[in-house]
Amino acid sequence: MFARLIANWVYGGFLAGLWLLLLTPVLVHSWPVSLVTTFLCLPVYMVHQYEEHDNDRFRLFVNQKIGKRRVGLSPLAVFVINVPGVWGVIGISLALAATVSAGFGLLAVYLVLLNGTIHIVQAVISRGYNPGLGTAIVLFLPLGGYGIAAIQQTGGGTFLMHMTGAGAAIAIHVAIIVHTMRQRPGL
Repeated sequence: MFARLIANWVYGGFLAGLWLLLLTPVLVHSWPVSLVTTFLCLPVYMVHQYEEHDNDRFRLFVNQKIGKRRVGLSPLAVFVINVPGVWGVIGISLALAATVSAGFGLLAVYLVLLNGTIHIVQAVISRGYNPGLGTAIVLFLPLGGYGIAAIQQTGGGTFLMHMTGAGAAIAIHVAIIVHTMRQRPGL
């Protein structure tokens, strides 16, 4: 049963993301804009993950292009990165933004912005499409930019909070790259 979850998480995530987007007006109607943008990072990321991971596209792409046909990312690694990793970090970001400081929303916002930027840089370097590029451009960049502005307007966008959000997003992506490269035989 767990193997099926690992193999098919993206489909449940996509449907959950669509439902969360449809329910957003009901769920967030009394929330400040900074918290709404933090919340939206989750369903928008879930929609992005469908473009990225449907039919195992991203894992196969990484293993072929970056891993030189060696297994750099396993299905379990993709699951851990995306479910507890992305969804968990965004959930923690939302909880801290709601209870401690709006600035903690920058954890989710920078995760979205950095991931979108990486997709775009990779497309420019390879001069081609990579799984997730479309939603990175259409959804991540506008939401990320708006999220930073909304959080900044609350006073939560202190230098420390920006560094914490950006640093966490960078650390997560570096950990993924290191893991992928270490899985390659001969390294």
